[in-house]
Parts: sequence; C-alpha cells; structure tokens
Amino acid sequence: MTVDGWVDGGFSNPVLPGFHPDPSVCRAGDDYYLACSSFEYFPGVPIFHSRDLVNWTQIGNVLDRPDQLTIPSSAPSSGGVYAPTLRHHDGRFWLITTNVADGGGNLLVTAADPAGPWSGPVRLPGVAGIDPDLAWDDDGNCWCTTAGVGQVRIDPRTGAALGPTRQLWSGSPGAQAPEAPHLYRIGAYWYLLIAEGGTERGHAISIARGPAPDGPFEPCPANPILTHRGTDRPIQNTGHGDLIQAPDGSWWLVLLGARPRGGTPGWHVLGRETFLAPVDWVDDWPVVGALTERMPAPRWPAAPVPPPPTRDDFDAERLHPRWLSVRSRPDDVWSTTRPPGWLTLQARGPSLDAADVTFVGRRQQHLSCQVRALIDPGDGRGGLAVRMDETHHYAVEVGGGEVYASARIGPLRPVLERRPVPPGPVVLRADVTPSPTWHPRQGPDVVRLGFENADGGFTVLAELDGRYLSTEVAGGFTGRVIGMYAAAGTVRFDWFDYLPDQGCQV
Repeated sequence: MTVDGWVDGGFSNPVLPGFHPDPSVCRAGDDYYLACSSFEYFPGVPIFHSRDLVNWTQIGNVLDRPDQLTIPSSAPSSGGVYAPTLRHHDGRFWLITTNVADGGGNLLVTAADPAGPWSGPVRLPGVAGIDPDLAWDDDGNCWCTTAGVGQVRIDPRTGAALGPTRQLWSGSPGAQAPEAPHLYRIGAYWYLLIAEGGTERGHAISIARGPAPDGPFEPCPANPILTHRGTDRPIQNTGHGDLIQAPDGSWWLVLLGARPRGGTPGWHVLGRETFLAPVDWVDDWPVVGALTERMPAPRWPAAPVPPPPTRDDFDAERLHPRWLSVRSRPDDVWSTTRPPGWLTLQARGPSLDAADVTFVGRRQQHLSCQVRALIDPGDGRGGLAVRMDETHHYAVEVGGGEVYASARIGPLRPVLERRPVPPGPVVLRADVTPSPTWHPRQGPDVVRLGFENADGGFTVLAELDGRYLSTEVAGGFTGRVIGMYAAAGTVRFDWFDYLPDQGCQV
C-alpha cells in the first residue's frame, strides 16, 4: 500500500494506517522490511517492503500456511499471533513471534526472501513470555529477550534454550507492563529498548544501556524517551518501537500509536497503527523527535509506490496478501476459480457471531471510506460487514429475497431495517464518515449501511454510531476489518471496492 508519502516537503503519519500494530523493522542493503502483529486473523504477520521508510508495499504474510499457523475456533478474538521481531542476519531473514492460541508459545521462522516462502516453525519451549526479540553478538551467540524483561541464550536453528532465563531490567519505577524488548549493539554499548505503561493511553518507550547483551543495564536518565500520555495530541498510545539506521547514517524509530476521535474519552477505530519518528543521539542516548501527523522529509529522496487498486475483481487464482480471514481459511470454503473471476464463499458458521465464520476482509485504513461489493446470493445468504470481533460488528446482508442491516453490540443483536429485493446480484455498500462536529458525547464517526439501486442511488438501511466498533468499547488489540462473508449456503462476489476519501487525512 501507499500513503500520502512526501507532502509539501514532508510525509504523513501513520506510514502504515489501519490495524498494523507492534511494528518491527530491519534493513538489508538499501531495502527495508517491516512486520506487524495479526492476532486472530489468517494469514498471519503481514510483511512490507520500502526503499524510504515512508512508502510501504505489502509483499506477503509470513505465516500463510496451516502448517505454520493454527488458530483454533476456541481462541478468543485478539488471541493468536502477538508481536513479532524481524531481523536480517547472516544472509537470511529471521522472524520470531508468539502464537498464544495453540499452546505452542514462541516460534521462529526463516526465509532467504522476505516475500516467502518462510520455513516451518521452530518451537522454543525454553522461552517463556510474549514479545520475543532476537539479537546476535560478535561471537555468534543468539539472545532472546521477552516481555518481563527476561533473557535466555538460544540455538535459533533448533529452538533449544542454552541456559537459564535471567531477569534484565524491570523498567522505570512505578511503570507497569515492561514489554516489547529490542536489543541492539550500537557503538560502544548494548541498548535495551522497551515499551511500558500498557498499550493504552499510558504507553511509553524507555531505554537502558550496558556493556554486554546480558547487561548490567543502566536506564536512560531521560526515560521515557517517547510518550504522549497526559497530552491532547492527536496521536496517542505511543509505544512498542523498533530502531533502524538508514544508509545515510540517520536513525529512525517505527512505533505503534492510535488516533482517537470524537468526544470524551475518545475512540480509536482503526486499531493501533505504525508511525515513524526521527532519532538523534546525544551523549550516547537516543533522543526521539516530535511525532506528528505531518512530518519533515528525511534527507533522502522519496521512493513512492503505486497506490493499490481500489477494486479487486478476483481474477487472480490466489487472493492478494491484504485479504484476511478469521482464524483460518480452509481451501474448501473459498475460491476465485469456481467460476473464474468471482470470489465464492461457502458458509461454515451460521452468522458473523460464529468463531468459524467464512469471512474475507481487509483492514479499514482511512478515517473516511466507501466500501462496495457486488454479491450474488443465489440460494444462500451473505453480505458486507464492518468487523471488530464476534460481538461487535455491523453488517448488511442479502438472501431469501430481502436485504437487511444488522448490528451486534455485546449482547444486543438488532435487525435494523429490511427491504425486499429482486433475485440476482445486488451491490451492498458501507460508508464511513468522520463526525463533522465535536461534542463531549459525539462518537468518532458514522457508519451507513445499505444497497445501491439500479440507477446507482444509495438506499441507506442503517446509520450507526461508530464508537461501538472501537477498541475503547469492544476491547482487544485489533482494529476494524471490512469484508465479505457467507452466512448460509454458497454466495459469490464479483468485485469489491475500497474507496478512501481523498479529502481525508489517512
């Protein structure tokens, strides 16, 4: 995907809008690669390429096969795959992450090409905790550090622990949840970067340094080196960062943040997103520059990438890597070749409430967007949904000669409006529009659901407050995903449009 890139001599943040949390970045030559968490979605761990740290293209998913990733239907939403670390070492790409859903704990995969294929997972039974990091010292020892902050030396090819786990650092006094550790050798020191304060409004980034990868570590006197807690800045929840050096010697930080909107307390609906901030070094400590939605340009030229097409006609045999399914995507429940040029979905669960729903969606990446899909329900039922999880979603569904809008907000499951429709294909539509005015009780946006008439007019069946599809209401670690689903029988989709509002900041 691409964002605005360089705008008026600068670039726009986030550089990866939408549900792209827990970024980890590495460099190989002049190329950058970045991976993010995926939680209950399959395929897992999206991976991106860039030549300038600003414009990113998704080149695949690291865990894209059932032998690599199992997320059972019993796994809760926001279970599954947690924060990865991506590194380039000894001519290969290494990625370590945690699958909290299958009892397997931490796993490690490698690839010669970050676009894949990636290896089968090596399990690390001797590594406890989440947010695992990998670092190699000059003697070739591999150190794995996890949230907590504990560390163990491992054999990355077998997954064996080569000693006991040691506690390195407990973070800043009084700060909760020391997590997301990343270990680096920079100049004369080893640096240990962590997140703390929890991934909500109190999130922060702190750092310590020491003479060796296993310490002892002294904390930076200016900790936290980045936080937006206690401020009214539009970017909040800042934390979980990863440092990277550009070929020109400059340093940068990728990190997650959120953009709450609406009244009080503010609701973020796109999930935690990936931002980019400059870093300077003063007295051998990193100093993070201001993090805003409009940033000064780096000192190198932009390397823009073509914007993704707004329409997917499903003409390819395989789905683009941007498409997600909930927990799994068995081959027998979807096809783009039966018939060619249509996405055919076969229902498993009876509704969007089901853990094994047949769903194919993409992240909502803009604060304002319009989504359309042409569906032929045949004798089945299916539709278009804006999803946070099984108990928080809005949908417009067609089948049995009628189209209707529904909402799921916790235990509430109202059907909001029904209309008869003739047999055959129907264009379903969802419009998301930011709230035009501020009021203490005003939600962040409005979601309109309906269908298009033969003349292209939009029949709105429901107009819903977007706050109920936000992290602050639904909970969890993900963001909105908009897509197509089958609720009964077999349904087919000829195309899917995602149209960002070009007048709206990403």
